[in-house]
Amino acid sequence: MKEELLQSKIDLVNEIKDKIENSQSIVFVDNLGLNVADVTELRKQLRENGVEYKVYKNTMLKRAFADAGIEEVNDYLVGPTAIAFGIEDAVQPAKIIHDFAEENDRIEIKAGVLDGKLMSIEEVNALAKLPSREVLIAKMLGSLNAPLNGLATVLSGNIRGLAVALNQIREKKEEETA
Repeated sequence: MKEELLQSKIDLVNEIKDKIENSQSIVFVDNLGLNVADVTELRKQLRENGVEYKVYKNTMLKRAFADAGIEEVNDYLVGPTAIAFGIEDAVQPAKIIHDFAEENDRIEIKAGVLDGKLMSIEEVNALAKLPSREVLIAKMLGSLNAPLNGLATVLSGNIRGLAVALNQIREKKEEETA
């Protein structure tokens, strides 16, 4: 029985470590005092944006982060801690939790991890204020597309001018022959 319990703990630590290594960002949250409806709403918002939100024992988290080579987080793994794994998008966990905390004072961001580096509360809040990945991609594509649109306009203007000039020559020759 002890061996089964030990194996289940090892499996849990490995599962958490995999999530840490596959996440673009991680946010640590103290959600003490949230009622069931609030937690359900927060989980729904996170799930809809590809963010996994879990509560683990701090000892399991400390071991998993140590195995992943990120031991600086131990100071933040005190008291009740929920953790949001941003697997698909680095900004979404911080943005959703930050916005939720603005409306609900019973949730507090403790810290975060981005690309294996510890982030302070201020850095998590700054990350939350960045535009989403889709908005950044749209802006980049718009910037890349602008010069191409300009080139197409210039080129079509030259072709249009050539067509007008050829048409005038044709009309002049028709007048001369008539």
